[in-house]
Amino acid sequence: MKLSEIFRATLLLFIALLLAVPAFAGEVRISAAASLTEALKELVDTYQQQHPDDRLLPNFASSGTLAKQIVAGAPADIYIAANPKWLDYLQQQGMITRGSEQVLLRNRLVFVGAPDRKITGLQDLPALQRIALASPKSAPVGKYAEQALTAAGLYPQLLAGEKIIFAKDVRQALLYAERGEVDGAFVYHSDALLARQVKQLFVVPQELYPQVVYPAALTKQGAGKPAAQQFLAYLSGSDARQVFQRYGFFFN
Repeated sequence: MKLSEIFRATLLLFIALLLAVPAFAGEVRISAAASLTEALKELVDTYQQQHPDDRLLPNFASSGTLAKQIVAGAPADIYIAANPKWLDYLQQQGMITRGSEQVLLRNRLVFVGAPDRKITGLQDLPALQRIALASPKSAPVGKYAEQALTAAGLYPQLLAGEKIIFAKDVRQALLYAERGEVDGAFVYHSDALLARQVKQLFVVPQELYPQVVYPAALTKQGAGKPAAQQFLAYLSGSDARQVFQRYGFFFN
């Protein structure tokens, strides 16, 4: 065999070996509720500095959208929702590792609008023209808002008056308010802290809707990945909690 042929055969074997081994043995894909975007990105950056062999790939959207993506075959090792409904849905589909579930965080529902608006509670909403909330069909924050407005006897009235503008998730609802495209929006407390053009006008009474909890779990795909198990444990640790608290989340 000629030297060039030996070199070519060796090169092909080397390439084949590279393709057979994942570039990152610790690759972890995280599907997380949109309201966690900034906090989780910071935690991912910090964790990867401490674990350079791991590669963390977060994907942010509404909880329902993410759950449906996972059922459709999208890769995910860790799932973090903004309410238990969508985690339950994935459990029913056989996509979640039993025993890995935990309540990671809590939040609360608030209403934001321009600082000069004289809005102090739900009773002031019928006087507004356009109110943004994330779609209750896929975004937990929208479902919480729908439940609160229904309990207050306002939801049918606002719908009939075509005053509700539906957004794909909480961040789009906040964006509508920031741009002045609506008079106000229902968002989480943590999202209100990120706003620049609007401010929190009132907190929605807790007795009108269920508590906002963020359940997290390993998917069946992530169950066999030590890197996924370790990162989920990190998210419930004291260092991560300090970051989450800084972004407006709480734990009891």
